[in-house]
Amino acid sequence: MFKVLVSSCLLGEPVRYDGKSKGVSHQILDKWQSQGRIVSFCPEVAGGLPTPRPAAEISHSGRVLTIDSIDVTDAFLLGAQKALSLCLKNKIKFAILKEGSPSCGRNEIYDGSHQNRKISGMGLTAELLERNGIKVFSEFQIEVMDLIVNKSS
Repeated sequence: MFKVLVSSCLLGEPVRYDGKSKGVSHQILDKWQSQGRIVSFCPEVAGGLPTPRPAAEISHSGRVLTIDSIDVTDAFLLGAQKALSLCLKNKIKFAILKEGSPSCGRNEIYDGSHQNRKISGMGLTAELLERNGIKVFSEFQIEVMDLIVNKSS
């Protein structure tokens, strides 16, 4: 039985930087949850960051900086490494991560200016997982992922 790593905030857990969640209601997620396939994970919390915490973005230098220019890259890298370890331990090949996040963004992230501008790019966790053969999807790609999973099983 395949397992799926899912950003905790998408499952309704209040772990985002603002202390809120971004819960997604989707019948495929509901089915996988009832089948015990979902592994909930927040790389930022796993990396040691508190909730709530200052908003952070990946800067042009590749460092993750808060809105107050505090470098939190090490916490983001630690969370990404813990996500990869969890996936490897549980033989997880697929992940659904929160789009736009400096950890989890799959297709877009904020541009590092803290001016609410998005650019094409990946968060640190999403990038590490992809580099290690774990297919990452955003919450807007659940149906696509379901098709791929069903095709390969």
